[in-house]
Amino acid sequence: MADDTRSEGPPPSARDRALDTLRRAVITLELKPGAPLSENELATRLAVSRTPVRESLLLLREEGLVEVYPQVGSFVSLVDPERVGQAQFIREAIECTSLAQAEPPFSPEHVADLRTALLAQRDADAAGDHDRFFALDEEFHRALLALAGRESAWRTVNAAKAHLDRARRLSLIDTRPMGELIEQHTRVVDAIEAGDPAAAVDALRSHLRAVFDDVERIRAATPEYFTDGRPQRPVRRTVTSLK
Repeated sequence: MADDTRSEGPPPSARDRALDTLRRAVITLELKPGAPLSENELATRLAVSRTPVRESLLLLREEGLVEVYPQVGSFVSLVDPERVGQAQFIREAIECTSLAQAEPPFSPEHVADLRTALLAQRDADAAGDHDRFFALDEEFHRALLALAGRESAWRTVNAAKAHLDRARRLSLIDTRPMGELIEQHTRVVDAIEAGDPAAAVDALRSHLRAVFDDVERIRAATPEYFTDGRPQRPVRRTVTSLK
């Protein structure tokens, strides 16, 4: 019998596994902005040698998610509002253009799937499950791209929005009720069901831009999580490690 696992490609390397875990921990705020990082502790937590961890931190540095200071150490990067704005520009351009190009009438199946997604979001809201809601939010926006046959563009959106995702997660925790986001999603779906792509695009653009107001509120409440654009040299304190 043929080995079907070969079509799945080789298993991820230790570095790939470490990179994926650390990147997710930074984006989900398990490793908070400004947190110091210890190669030894991370290697122990991830059950790998220091080399994959060191390589992963260098790759995350290239993404702007980690800062390395000689004689001081490595730290999770602070949230950079300028990077958030750049990621938002890319996301809005792709998602709104895709939705504008979608041609009505939209299939009842597509609309029903979007309504089902809204119900799942309300369940996550009722349970106070931020992680579940964030995952459902991602699925919802990917489904909007699929309306115009542009679902493959999600890879581009996803690659660009690591800094934006940190700001979005901070907003879910500190400033923006999940119910408010669900209502914004509902307005997009209502316009789609009415066969009005222009109104859907307006609702989507307004929804996506809400993150800018959130960033300003979060920055005022927790300035220690944000960079002001000036060079910084942090003081190493207690090291934050993965759970």
